[in-house]
Amino acid sequence: PANASFGGSRASPLPRMNMSNEPLVRRLTVVGIGLLAVNGMIGAGIFGVGAEAARLTGIFSPWMFLLCGALMIPIVLTFGEAARHFEGTGGPMLYAQTAFGSFVGFQTGWAFYVARATAFAANVNLLVTSIAFFWQGADQGATRVGLLIGICGGLTWVNVIGAGQAMRTVGVLTVLKFVPLIALVLWGLSSISTDVVAAAALPDPANFGAALVLMVYAYVGFESALVPAGEARDPRRDMPRALIATLTVVSVLYFLIQSVSVSVLPNLAQTERPLVEVGAALLGGAGALLITAGVVASVAGNVAGAMFSTPRMTYALARDGQLPAVFAAVHPRYRTPAVSVMVFGALVLALAISGSFVWLAGISVLTRLSIYLICAGAIPVLRRGRANAVVPPPPRTGYLMPVLAAIVCVGLMTQVTLDAVTVTLAFVLAGSLLYALNRVPRRW
Repeated sequence: PANASFGGSRASPLPRMNMSNEPLVRRLTVVGIGLLAVNGMIGAGIFGVGAEAARLTGIFSPWMFLLCGALMIPIVLTFGEAARHFEGTGGPMLYAQTAFGSFVGFQTGWAFYVARATAFAANVNLLVTSIAFFWQGADQGATRVGLLIGICGGLTWVNVIGAGQAMRTVGVLTVLKFVPLIALVLWGLSSISTDVVAAAALPDPANFGAALVLMVYAYVGFESALVPAGEARDPRRDMPRALIATLTVVSVLYFLIQSVSVSVLPNLAQTERPLVEVGAALLGGAGALLITAGVVASVAGNVAGAMFSTPRMTYALARDGQLPAVFAAVHPRYRTPAVSVMVFGALVLALAISGSFVWLAGISVLTRLSIYLICAGAIPVLRRGRANAVVPPPPRTGYLMPVLAAIVCVGLMTQVTLDAVTVTLAFVLAGSLLYALNRVPRRW
Protein backbone atom coordinates (compact mmCIF):
# COMPACT_ATOMS: atom_id res chain seq x y z
CA PRO A 1 0.00 0.00 0.00
CA ALA A 2 2.83 2.41 0.74
CA ASN A 3 4.25 1.90 -2.72
CA ALA A 4 0.90 2.71 -4.27
CA SER A 5 0.23 5.78 -2.14
CA PHE A 6 3.58 7.50 -2.12
CA GLY A 7 5.95 8.38 -4.90
CA GLY A 8 9.62 9.14 -4.74
CA SER A 9 9.25 12.90 -5.19
CA ARG A 10 10.32 15.42 -2.59
CA ALA A 11 7.02 17.19 -3.05
CA SER A 12 4.60 16.73 -0.21
CA PRO A 13 2.30 13.72 -0.74
CA LEU A 14 -0.54 14.81 1.47
CA PRO A 15 -2.53 17.20 -0.71
CA ARG A 16 -2.27 14.61 -3.47
CA MET A 17 -4.29 12.26 -1.24
CA ASN A 18 -7.18 14.70 -1.48
CA MET A 19 -7.71 14.09 -5.20
CA SER A 20 -11.34 13.66 -6.16
CA ASN A 21 -10.50 10.57 -8.24
CA GLU A 22 -9.05 8.69 -5.26
CA PRO A 23 -9.70 4.99 -5.99
CA LEU A 24 -11.01 4.12 -2.51
CA VAL A 25 -14.59 2.91 -2.16
CA ARG A 26 -16.81 5.05 0.05
CA ARG A 27 -18.38 2.43 2.29
CA LEU A 28 -17.83 3.79 5.80
CA THR A 29 -21.07 4.82 7.49
CA VAL A 30 -21.51 6.81 10.68
CA VAL A 31 -21.47 3.50 12.60
CA GLY A 32 -18.18 2.45 11.04
CA ILE A 33 -16.59 5.80 11.80
CA GLY A 34 -17.91 5.56 15.34
CA LEU A 35 -16.33 2.12 15.81
CA LEU A 36 -12.97 3.46 14.66
CA ALA A 37 -13.27 6.39 17.06
CA VAL A 38 -14.29 4.13 19.97
CA ASN A 39 -11.31 1.87 19.38
CA GLY A 40 -9.08 4.91 19.18
CA MET A 41 -10.33 6.28 22.49
CA ILE A 42 -10.73 3.14 24.57
CA GLY A 43 -7.24 1.73 24.61
CA ALA A 44 -5.37 1.13 27.82
CA GLY A 45 -6.02 4.52 29.40
CA ILE A 46 -9.18 3.67 31.32
CA PHE A 47 -7.46 0.58 32.78
CA GLY A 48 -4.68 2.69 34.26
CA VAL A 49 -5.77 6.28 35.03
CA GLY A 50 -8.42 5.49 37.66
CA ALA A 51 -6.04 5.25 40.62
CA GLU A 52 -4.20 8.49 39.88
CA ALA A 53 -7.53 10.22 39.18
CA ALA A 54 -8.78 9.10 42.59
CA ARG A 55 -5.56 10.24 44.25
CA LEU A 56 -5.87 13.71 42.73
CA THR A 57 -9.63 14.29 43.03
CA GLY A 58 -10.98 11.60 45.36
CA ILE A 59 -14.62 10.63 45.20
CA PHE A 60 -15.27 13.48 42.74
CA SER A 61 -13.15 11.72 40.10
CA PRO A 62 -16.13 10.21 38.19
CA TRP A 63 -17.47 13.70 37.58
CA MET A 64 -14.02 14.76 36.39
CA PHE A 65 -14.36 12.22 33.59
CA LEU A 66 -17.63 13.85 32.49
CA LEU A 67 -16.05 17.28 32.71
CA CYS A 68 -13.12 16.11 30.61
CA GLY A 69 -15.56 14.72 28.05
CA ALA A 70 -17.30 18.11 27.91
CA LEU A 71 -13.96 19.85 27.33
CA MET A 72 -13.29 17.51 24.42
CA ILE A 73 -16.51 18.57 22.61
CA PRO A 74 -15.08 21.67 20.87
CA ILE A 75 -11.95 19.71 19.94
CA VAL A 76 -13.83 16.84 18.27
CA LEU A 77 -16.20 19.29 16.54
CA THR A 78 -13.21 21.21 15.21
CA PHE A 79 -11.74 18.00 13.83
CA GLY A 80 -15.13 17.15 12.37
CA GLU A 81 -15.15 20.44 10.50
CA ALA A 82 -11.57 19.99 9.30
CA ALA A 83 -12.55 16.61 7.85
CA ARG A 84 -15.34 18.29 5.86
CA HIS A 85 -12.75 20.25 3.87
CA PHE A 86 -11.21 17.17 2.28
CA GLU A 87 -12.46 14.53 -0.08
CA GLY A 88 -9.64 12.06 0.51
CA THR A 89 -7.57 10.18 3.02
CA GLY A 90 -5.00 11.82 5.28
CA GLY A 91 -6.29 13.11 8.60
CA PRO A 92 -4.58 15.72 10.81
CA MET A 93 -1.26 15.62 8.95
CA LEU A 94 -3.16 16.48 5.76
CA TYR A 95 -5.01 19.36 7.45
CA ALA A 96 -1.80 20.87 8.83
CA GLN A 97 0.20 20.53 5.63
CA THR A 98 -2.53 21.96 3.45
CA ALA A 99 -2.97 24.97 5.74
CA PHE A 100 0.60 25.72 6.80
CA GLY A 101 3.01 24.01 4.43
CA SER A 102 5.37 21.07 4.43
CA PHE A 103 7.36 21.84 7.60
CA VAL A 104 4.28 22.12 9.84
CA GLY A 105 2.80 19.09 8.13
CA PHE A 106 5.98 17.15 8.80
CA GLN A 107 6.06 18.23 12.45
CA THR A 108 2.42 17.19 12.84
CA GLY A 109 3.24 13.77 11.44
CA TRP A 110 6.33 13.57 13.65
CA ALA A 111 4.22 14.56 16.66
CA PHE A 112 1.83 11.70 15.89
CA TYR A 113 4.82 9.38 15.76
CA VAL A 114 5.99 10.59 19.18
CA ALA A 115 2.46 10.36 20.60
CA ARG A 116 2.10 6.78 19.41
CA ALA A 117 5.55 5.86 20.72
CA THR A 118 4.93 7.27 24.21
CA ALA A 119 1.44 5.78 24.35
CA PHE A 120 2.89 2.41 23.31
CA ALA A 121 5.49 2.62 26.08
CA ALA A 122 2.89 3.66 28.64
CA ASN A 123 0.58 0.82 27.68
CA VAL A 124 3.33 -1.80 27.83
CA ASN A 125 4.17 -0.58 31.33
CA LEU A 126 0.51 -0.97 32.26
CA LEU A 127 0.50 -4.49 30.84
CA VAL A 128 3.52 -5.48 32.96
CA THR A 129 1.94 -3.91 36.04
CA SER A 130 -1.25 -5.89 35.44
CA ILE A 131 0.71 -9.13 35.03
CA ALA A 132 2.24 -8.44 38.45
CA PHE A 133 -1.21 -8.99 40.02
CA PHE A 134 -0.66 -12.71 39.41
CA TRP A 135 3.15 -12.80 39.22
CA GLN A 136 4.53 -11.02 42.25
CA GLY A 137 7.54 -8.88 41.42
CA ALA A 138 6.94 -8.89 37.67
CA ASP A 139 6.88 -5.10 37.69
CA GLN A 140 10.12 -4.71 39.64
CA GLY A 141 13.81 -4.57 38.74
CA ALA A 142 15.35 -6.98 36.28
CA THR A 143 12.11 -8.95 35.84
CA ARG A 144 10.29 -5.82 34.66
CA VAL A 145 13.09 -4.93 32.25
CA GLY A 146 13.17 -8.50 30.95
CA LEU A 147 9.44 -8.50 30.28
CA LEU A 148 9.63 -5.13 28.53
CA ILE A 149 12.50 -6.38 26.35
CA GLY A 150 10.56 -9.55 25.56
CA ILE A 151 7.35 -7.72 24.62
CA CYS A 152 8.96 -4.92 22.59
CA GLY A 153 11.57 -7.19 21.05
CA GLY A 154 9.03 -9.85 20.16
CA LEU A 155 6.69 -7.38 18.48
CA THR A 156 9.61 -5.84 16.59
CA TRP A 157 10.73 -9.24 15.32
CA VAL A 158 7.19 -10.24 14.32
CA ASN A 159 6.76 -7.05 12.32
CA VAL A 160 10.16 -7.35 10.64
CA ILE A 161 9.29 -10.82 9.33
CA GLY A 162 5.90 -9.58 8.17
CA ALA A 163 3.52 -11.45 10.47
CA GLY A 164 2.11 -8.16 11.80
CA GLN A 165 -0.49 -8.34 9.04
CA ALA A 166 -2.14 -11.20 10.95
CA MET A 167 -3.49 -8.84 13.60
CA ARG A 168 -7.06 -9.41 14.76
CA THR A 169 -9.86 -7.47 13.19
CA VAL A 170 -11.22 -4.27 14.72
CA GLY A 171 -14.54 -5.91 15.49
CA VAL A 172 -13.02 -8.79 17.48
CA LEU A 173 -10.78 -6.44 19.47
CA THR A 174 -13.77 -4.21 20.21
CA VAL A 175 -15.70 -7.12 21.70
CA LEU A 176 -12.73 -8.35 23.75
CA LYS A 177 -12.16 -4.83 25.00
CA PHE A 178 -15.75 -4.03 25.93
CA VAL A 179 -16.91 -7.26 27.56
CA PRO A 180 -14.87 -6.87 30.80
CA LEU A 181 -15.67 -3.16 31.11
CA ILE A 182 -19.41 -3.63 30.64
CA ALA A 183 -19.41 -6.66 32.97
CA LEU A 184 -17.67 -4.57 35.65
CA VAL A 185 -20.23 -1.78 35.30
CA LEU A 186 -23.26 -4.08 35.34
CA TRP A 187 -22.00 -6.08 38.32
CA GLY A 188 -20.98 -3.02 40.30
CA LEU A 189 -23.87 -0.70 39.43
CA SER A 190 -25.72 -1.46 42.66
CA SER A 191 -22.57 -0.72 44.66
CA ILE A 192 -22.22 2.90 43.54
CA SER A 193 -22.14 5.15 46.59
CA THR A 194 -24.66 7.95 46.97
CA ASP A 195 -21.73 10.23 47.84
CA VAL A 196 -20.46 9.74 44.28
CA VAL A 197 -23.81 10.55 42.71
CA ALA A 198 -24.21 13.65 44.88
CA ALA A 199 -20.61 14.75 44.22
CA ALA A 200 -20.27 15.11 47.98
CA ALA A 201 -16.58 16.03 48.07
CA LEU A 202 -15.13 18.63 45.71
CA PRO A 203 -11.52 18.12 44.60
CA ASP A 204 -8.55 20.13 45.80
CA PRO A 205 -8.16 23.01 43.28
CA ALA A 206 -4.39 22.46 43.30
CA ASN A 207 -4.90 18.99 41.77
CA PHE A 208 -7.66 19.95 39.36
CA GLY A 209 -5.56 20.73 36.28
CA ALA A 210 -3.22 17.77 36.70
CA ALA A 211 -6.21 15.44 36.94
CA LEU A 212 -7.74 16.80 33.73
CA VAL A 213 -4.48 16.37 31.81
CA LEU A 214 -4.20 12.78 32.98
CA MET A 215 -7.81 11.96 32.13
CA VAL A 216 -7.45 13.38 28.63
CA TYR A 217 -5.25 10.34 27.98
CA ALA A 218 -8.39 8.20 28.16
CA TYR A 219 -10.04 10.34 25.45
CA VAL A 220 -7.28 10.86 22.89
CA GLY A 221 -7.10 8.69 19.82
CA PHE A 222 -10.44 9.66 18.27
CA GLU A 223 -8.52 11.42 15.48
CA SER A 224 -7.57 8.05 14.00
CA ALA A 225 -11.17 7.75 12.77
CA LEU A 226 -10.64 10.81 10.55
CA VAL A 227 -7.78 9.37 8.52
CA PRO A 228 -9.96 7.23 6.17
CA ALA A 229 -12.18 10.17 5.11
CA GLY A 230 -11.77 9.06 1.51
CA GLU A 231 -13.74 5.92 2.36
CA ALA A 232 -16.65 7.61 4.17
CA ARG A 233 -19.99 7.79 2.39
CA ASP A 234 -20.80 11.29 3.63
CA PRO A 235 -17.87 12.65 5.66
CA ARG A 236 -19.34 16.15 5.93
CA ARG A 237 -22.37 14.80 7.76
CA ASP A 238 -21.16 11.57 9.33
CA MET A 239 -17.76 12.56 10.78
CA PRO A 240 -19.07 15.14 13.31
CA ARG A 241 -22.06 12.94 14.22
CA ALA A 242 -19.91 9.87 14.79
CA LEU A 243 -17.37 11.76 16.90
CA ILE A 244 -19.99 13.37 19.16
CA ALA A 245 -21.90 10.09 19.59
CA THR A 246 -18.66 8.30 20.44
CA LEU A 247 -17.61 10.99 22.90
CA THR A 248 -20.99 10.80 24.65
CA VAL A 249 -20.97 7.00 24.96
CA VAL A 250 -17.36 6.86 26.12
CA SER A 251 -17.85 9.67 28.69
CA VAL A 252 -20.83 7.91 30.26
CA LEU A 253 -18.96 4.58 30.31
CA TYR A 254 -15.93 6.18 31.98
CA PHE A 255 -18.16 7.88 34.56
CA LEU A 256 -19.81 4.59 35.48
CA ILE A 257 -16.52 2.68 35.62
CA GLN A 258 -14.91 5.25 37.92
CA SER A 259 -18.08 5.47 40.05
CA VAL A 260 -17.97 1.72 40.64
CA SER A 261 -14.23 1.84 41.29
CA VAL A 262 -14.24 4.54 43.98
CA SER A 263 -17.29 2.96 45.61
CA VAL A 264 -16.06 -0.63 45.97
CA LEU A 265 -12.36 0.07 46.49
CA PRO A 266 -11.73 2.68 49.22
CA ASN A 267 -7.96 2.44 48.71
CA LEU A 268 -8.21 2.95 44.92
CA ALA A 269 -5.71 5.82 45.03
CA GLN A 270 -3.00 3.50 46.42
CA THR A 271 -3.27 0.68 43.89
CA GLU A 272 -1.17 0.30 40.75
CA ARG A 273 -3.75 -1.96 39.08
CA PRO A 274 -7.02 -0.09 39.61
CA LEU A 275 -9.55 -2.00 37.51
CA VAL A 276 -7.94 -5.38 38.12
CA GLU A 277 -8.34 -4.89 41.86
CA VAL A 278 -11.86 -3.53 41.42
CA GLY A 279 -12.70 -6.72 39.53
CA ALA A 280 -11.21 -8.75 42.37
CA ALA A 281 -13.25 -6.80 44.94
CA LEU A 282 -16.48 -7.46 43.02
CA LEU A 283 -15.98 -11.02 41.78
CA GLY A 284 -12.88 -12.34 43.50
CA GLY A 285 -10.24 -14.10 41.45
CA ALA A 286 -12.59 -14.54 38.50
CA GLY A 287 -13.19 -10.79 38.35
CA ALA A 288 -9.47 -10.04 38.49
CA LEU A 289 -8.84 -12.56 35.73
CA LEU A 290 -11.64 -11.09 33.59
CA ILE A 291 -10.29 -7.54 33.87
CA THR A 292 -6.72 -8.68 33.32
CA ALA A 293 -7.88 -10.42 30.15
CA GLY A 294 -9.48 -7.13 29.14
CA VAL A 295 -6.23 -5.27 29.79
CA VAL A 296 -4.27 -7.81 27.77
CA ALA A 297 -6.76 -7.70 24.87
CA SER A 298 -6.90 -3.91 24.84
CA VAL A 299 -3.17 -3.35 25.22
CA ALA A 300 -2.28 -6.16 22.82
CA GLY A 301 -4.52 -4.71 20.12
CA ASN A 302 -3.21 -1.21 20.80
CA VAL A 303 0.50 -2.02 20.77
CA ALA A 304 0.28 -4.55 17.94
CA GLY A 305 -1.53 -1.98 15.80
CA ALA A 306 0.96 0.72 16.77
CA MET A 307 3.94 -1.49 16.04
CA PHE A 308 2.51 -2.34 12.63
CA SER A 309 1.28 1.09 11.52
CA THR A 310 3.54 3.68 13.17
CA PRO A 311 6.80 2.62 11.48
CA ARG A 312 4.98 3.03 8.16
CA MET A 313 4.84 6.75 8.93
CA THR A 314 8.62 7.17 8.98
CA TYR A 315 8.84 4.82 6.00
CA ALA A 316 6.38 6.96 4.00
CA LEU A 317 8.05 10.23 5.00
CA ALA A 318 11.41 8.82 3.91
CA ARG A 319 9.94 7.64 0.61
CA ASP A 320 8.82 11.22 -0.03
CA GLY A 321 12.14 12.75 0.87
CA GLN A 322 11.18 14.23 4.24
CA LEU A 323 13.36 11.84 6.27
CA PRO A 324 16.70 10.17 5.46
CA ALA A 325 16.24 7.40 2.91
CA VAL A 326 17.51 4.76 5.36
CA PHE A 327 14.07 4.81 7.02
CA ALA A 328 12.58 3.60 3.72
CA ALA A 329 14.86 0.56 3.56
CA VAL A 330 12.93 -2.62 2.82
CA HIS A 331 14.09 -6.03 4.04
CA PRO A 332 15.19 -8.00 0.95
CA ARG A 333 13.51 -11.21 2.08
CA TYR A 334 10.48 -10.18 4.15
CA ARG A 335 9.65 -7.01 2.18
CA THR A 336 8.91 -4.99 5.31
CA PRO A 337 10.24 -1.53 6.34
CA ALA A 338 12.70 -3.22 8.65
CA VAL A 339 14.78 -0.18 9.61
CA SER A 340 11.72 1.88 10.53
CA VAL A 341 10.33 -1.04 12.53
CA MET A 342 13.57 -1.62 14.43
CA VAL A 343 14.07 2.10 15.17
CA PHE A 344 10.53 2.34 16.52
CA GLY A 345 11.01 -0.83 18.57
CA ALA A 346 14.23 0.51 20.11
CA LEU A 347 12.62 3.88 20.87
CA VAL A 348 9.56 2.45 22.61
CA LEU A 349 11.71 0.02 24.62
CA ALA A 350 13.90 2.88 25.86
CA LEU A 351 10.83 4.94 26.77
CA ALA A 352 9.13 1.99 28.49
CA ILE A 353 12.17 1.21 30.63
CA SER A 354 12.81 4.83 31.58
CA GLY A 355 9.29 5.95 32.46
CA SER A 356 6.13 5.04 34.33
CA PHE A 357 2.63 4.81 32.90
CA VAL A 358 1.57 8.22 34.26
CA TRP A 359 4.73 10.03 33.11
CA LEU A 360 4.59 8.57 29.60
CA ALA A 361 0.85 9.26 29.36
CA GLY A 362 1.56 12.90 30.18
CA ILE A 363 4.02 13.20 27.28
CA SER A 364 1.55 11.52 24.92
CA VAL A 365 -1.21 13.92 25.97
CA LEU A 366 0.98 17.01 25.58
CA THR A 367 2.01 15.90 22.09
CA ARG A 368 -1.57 15.28 21.03
CA LEU A 369 -2.70 18.62 22.46
CA SER A 370 -0.10 20.27 20.23
CA ILE A 371 -1.60 18.47 17.23
CA TYR A 372 -5.11 19.49 18.24
CA LEU A 373 -4.00 23.12 18.58
CA ILE A 374 -2.44 23.10 15.09
CA CYS A 375 -5.63 21.66 13.58
CA ALA A 376 -7.75 24.29 15.35
CA GLY A 377 -5.49 26.97 13.90
CA ALA A 378 -5.88 25.45 10.44
CA ILE A 379 -9.65 26.07 10.31
CA PRO A 380 -9.52 29.76 9.24
CA VAL A 381 -7.02 28.92 6.49
CA LEU A 382 -9.06 25.96 5.27
CA ARG A 383 -12.20 28.10 5.17
CA ARG A 384 -10.41 30.44 2.74
CA GLY A 385 -9.82 27.48 0.43
CA ARG A 386 -6.05 27.06 0.83
CA ALA A 387 -4.46 24.67 -1.69
CA ASN A 388 -6.89 22.03 -2.98
CA ALA A 389 -9.12 21.76 0.08
CA VAL A 390 -12.83 22.04 -0.66
CA VAL A 391 -14.73 24.86 1.03
CA PRO A 392 -18.04 23.71 2.55
CA PRO A 393 -20.42 26.26 4.09
CA PRO A 394 -19.12 27.37 7.52
CA PRO A 395 -21.09 26.21 10.57
CA ARG A 396 -23.57 28.58 12.19
CA THR A 397 -21.37 28.79 15.28
CA GLY A 398 -18.71 30.66 13.28
CA TYR A 399 -15.28 30.35 14.85
CA LEU A 400 -16.63 29.46 18.31
CA MET A 401 -15.60 25.78 18.25
CA PRO A 402 -12.01 26.22 17.01
CA VAL A 403 -11.49 29.12 19.43
CA LEU A 404 -12.83 27.05 22.35
CA ALA A 405 -10.73 24.08 21.22
CA ALA A 406 -7.61 26.26 21.21
CA ILE A 407 -8.43 27.62 24.67
CA VAL A 408 -8.94 24.11 26.05
CA CYS A 409 -5.67 22.89 24.53
CA VAL A 410 -3.64 25.84 25.83
CA GLY A 411 -5.29 25.56 29.24
CA LEU A 412 -4.46 21.87 29.54
CA MET A 413 -0.92 22.46 28.31
CA THR A 414 -0.28 24.82 31.21
CA GLN A 415 -0.97 21.96 33.62
CA VAL A 416 1.61 19.56 32.17
CA THR A 417 4.73 18.86 34.21
CA LEU A 418 8.04 20.49 33.29
CA ASP A 419 9.61 17.08 32.66
CA ALA A 420 6.94 16.25 30.09
CA VAL A 421 7.46 19.60 28.37
CA THR A 422 11.23 19.12 28.28
CA VAL A 423 11.07 15.63 26.77
CA THR A 424 8.43 16.70 24.24
CA LEU A 425 10.53 19.70 23.15
CA ALA A 426 13.51 17.37 22.77
CA PHE A 427 11.47 15.20 20.40
CA VAL A 428 10.34 18.28 18.44
CA LEU A 429 13.95 19.43 18.15
CA ALA A 430 15.00 15.97 16.97
CA GLY A 431 12.29 16.05 14.31
CA SER A 432 13.36 19.53 13.20
CA LEU A 433 16.97 18.42 12.90
CA LEU A 434 15.99 15.38 10.83
CA TYR A 435 13.86 17.58 8.58
CA ALA A 436 16.62 20.19 8.16
CA LEU A 437 19.32 17.58 7.69
CA ASN A 438 17.39 15.95 4.91
CA ARG A 439 17.11 19.28 3.11
CA VAL A 440 20.89 19.37 2.73
CA PRO A 441 21.77 17.99 -0.73
CA ARG A 442 23.61 14.75 -0.08
CA ARG A 443 23.46 11.04 -0.84
CA TRP A 444 22.00 8.83 1.93
